[in-house]
Amino acid sequence: MKIAIMQPYLFPYIGYFQLLGAVDQFVICDNYQYTRHGWISRNRYLQNGRDAFFSLQIKGDSQTKNICERELAADFKADKILNQLKDAYKKSPHFEQTMALVESVLEYPDRNLFRFLENSIKQACDRLGITRQISKTSQIPIDHSLKKEERVIALCSAMGADVYVNAIGGREVYSAENFLKKNIELKFLESKPLTYQQFGGTFVPWLSIIDVMMFNPIDVIKRCLECDYQMV
Repeated sequence: MKIAIMQPYLFPYIGYFQLLGAVDQFVICDNYQYTRHGWISRNRYLQNGRDAFFSLQIKGDSQTKNICERELAADFKADKILNQLKDAYKKSPHFEQTMALVESVLEYPDRNLFRFLENSIKQACDRLGITRQISKTSQIPIDHSLKKEERVIALCSAMGADVYVNAIGGREVYSAENFLKKNIELKFLESKPLTYQQFGGTFVPWLSIIDVMMFNPIDVIKRCLECDYQMV
């Protein structure tokens, strides 16, 4: 059984969904520490031919709290992000369908950060036709005080995985030898370069899945999810 374990990200890039579709079970980290600088609560979109960030407002709290313990700010309103994206993409070919998804995600009423992001991932999967069992790390009976690679290996073992697949960025983090000691093969998913028309300007790669959806029909995206990567 192939599994992947990833933090929940806000409208992640297409490689995240390629990974999700390439495994038998996908596990989202809910009891991992929240980090401010990363992709948990922000992502990039196309603004006037360049990349720019959109971000969730997070309630101020202890930096040691886990993702599942964090909340959106009390004054968070979806309008700011929606207006950013509407202004940027209003002339894109698949604007109406994509904005309907974005609005549904950003207007989700639960203020818990993990549940908010979990819902966003599941809604995006529904839109992209990805049917995959999604679990949470807190549901898996291991010693959750373990750190980094040891924790991932313990999660894999507890779920009966014989293959662990990570995004290519984890290549410098994990050791194939350490996984093999537990009879687990370590693989990495590497996305192939993806290009498409973005209002005719110089292509800006690896933006949020929102950008991919704005400019491409769903059947084209599905082919990219199924074929445009390699396992190394």
